[in-house]
Amino acid sequence: MKIISYNVNGIRAALNKGFLQWLEQENPDVIGLQEVKALEDQIDTAIFKDLGYEVYWYPAVKKGYSGVAILSKITPKSVHHGMGLNKYDDEGRLLELEFENFSFLSAYFPSGTTGDIRQSFKYEFLDDIFGYMQDLRRSKPNLILSGDYNICHKAIDIHNPISNKNSSGFLPEERAWMDKFTESGFIDSFRHFNPEPHQYTWWSYRANARAKNLGWRIDYHMATKEMQNRLKNAVIMPEAYHSDHCPITLEITE
Repeated sequence: MKIISYNVNGIRAALNKGFLQWLEQENPDVIGLQEVKALEDQIDTAIFKDLGYEVYWYPAVKKGYSGVAILSKITPKSVHHGMGLNKYDDEGRLLELEFENFSFLSAYFPSGTTGDIRQSFKYEFLDDIFGYMQDLRRSKPNLILSGDYNICHKAIDIHNPISNKNSSGFLPEERAWMDKFTESGFIDSFRHFNPEPHQYTWWSYRANARAKNLGWRIDYHMATKEMQNRLKNAVIMPEAYHSDHCPITLEITE
């Protein structure tokens, strides 16, 4: 089974850059999208259905902002929107599809780059999603939490760890949360297969950063340790240019 996660930074903009043709070519079984920035009725979802996908959408209340979605060729047993906390759910940050033998969640973690208020909001979210995922594991041990975490975990995950040590997304508190999360039983699937440096999933639009590969690895497929024997491969796809992020792929046995 092929699973992709992709922060598209606006699904309508991505479609204008060839996202649909790329999706048809890659043909994942499931793809989680983040930062769709659109209500479901603002796009023609028939274009996805024509490729065999069922469409599950969870936008933010605020138009043109945030929001997650999942396109799936497999009909889920159930669909769960949000965490049950309005301050996050109003921003469309979490969507779960429960399949027969695992659950897939598309998540868009808050960014703290605009200042202290949103950084504090991000820390609240980190605390709450940690507890939410631990609770969820008790009834559903086979989980994959995929998406834009807006955090580089280790120095290897960012092009210049020294100059970015005080940057939101690489702060000690955020990195410590990633330590706690992985130590609690979640596997960073990309690092499970790929120890090499200079592999990133987001690049600033400034200073020709992408061409120079001055990036950050902030997008993850995190799988519970119960899924470890089913993980087959994980890759980053920097050649896809529909966003300031690139897609990430995880292959698992069904």
